[in-house]
Amino acid sequence: MTEYQIIGRIVGAFALAGFLSYFLTPFVKQLAARIGAIDTPKDDRRMHRKPIPRLGGLAIFLGFLCTLLLFGEYSAQMLSVMLGATVIVVLGIFDDMMALGAKFKFIVQIFAAAIPVCMGGLRIEMFTSFNPFSDSTYFGLGVFSIPVTILWIVGITNAVNLIDGLDGLAVGVSSIAAVTMLAVSLLAGQPLIAIIMAALAGACVGFMPYNFNPASIFMGDTGSTFLGYMLATASIMGLFKFYAVISFAVPFLILGLPIFDTASAITRRIAEGRSPMSPDRGHVHHKLIDMGFNQKQAVAILYAISGTLGLAAVVLTSSGEMKAMILLIAVLLVLAAAICILYSHEQHEQHQQDAAGKEQEHGEN
Repeated sequence: MTEYQIIGRIVGAFALAGFLSYFLTPFVKQLAARIGAIDTPKDDRRMHRKPIPRLGGLAIFLGFLCTLLLFGEYSAQMLSVMLGATVIVVLGIFDDMMALGAKFKFIVQIFAAAIPVCMGGLRIEMFTSFNPFSDSTYFGLGVFSIPVTILWIVGITNAVNLIDGLDGLAVGVSSIAAVTMLAVSLLAGQPLIAIIMAALAGACVGFMPYNFNPASIFMGDTGSTFLGYMLATASIMGLFKFYAVISFAVPFLILGLPIFDTASAITRRIAEGRSPMSPDRGHVHHKLIDMGFNQKQAVAILYAISGTLGLAAVVLTSSGEMKAMILLIAVLLVLAAAICILYSHEQHEQHQQDAAGKEQEHGEN
């Protein structure tokens, strides 16, 4: 394909997926009401106060799938990815209808991740080597490539699902990640991945008007797990193929926000003696709400963080290795500072609550 043909297909894929997703969402909303896929607020983790239809991710999936049939190129690997994605979507539909158990969903997600790994040969085969005593810039995973790849796919699938806690958050962060992967894929000479990401970003953008605060429909697990699955598999098809310092850093930067939120959630729950799968109100978006930001402000802040990480990933791809390392260290330092500020505020609030409780007890005595 010539450069003009590539650009034309990218623009066409983005526009068509966006139109289809926008057009299909009202019909999916009606379907959700008929089959009982409704999100009813039951606890303080939910930010909405009235029942809202779920299942919006079905419109995203259908818009993406139809676009891919027209603009994509078929290979055994891509077909296996879409088969796995279909399993994820079907699982999400049932979960949006009847709230399936976490262990059952986890098992099905492993199965869906194994489909492209075993049938399509989708593997993370190497990582960047940081060994200063070795001349090699990367090391192979060998027999560990299969479990590492499945772990990555399942991990990102759930990471995107976990940040789906505010109106427009997960779909917006996913669209930013998709656009970033699009840019990185073009820089890396991967036009087919760029077209796939254009379709995914377009499908997200088409759904956004219905999902912005106040949302009229949620994408549910149908959408959040599908987006996570596609971002994870696309990163393996394109981004992990760099045999340089950026091979490890780029996908982690692009998906930095959901990865950090998931890692902190798992660490927090284990430290508290709870199951890593148990829900709580300790995610990054919850902390921003507790700091006094409203939903729109919190989402805008997290969009800005995702966009900054995405821009850093693009710069890393187009820079030499030394510049890339300097930029990566700078980004990590800024993120570390932001995390310290966020959690110091939480500890300050906890100390204030403890002090208030002691004063109340003293007054009662």
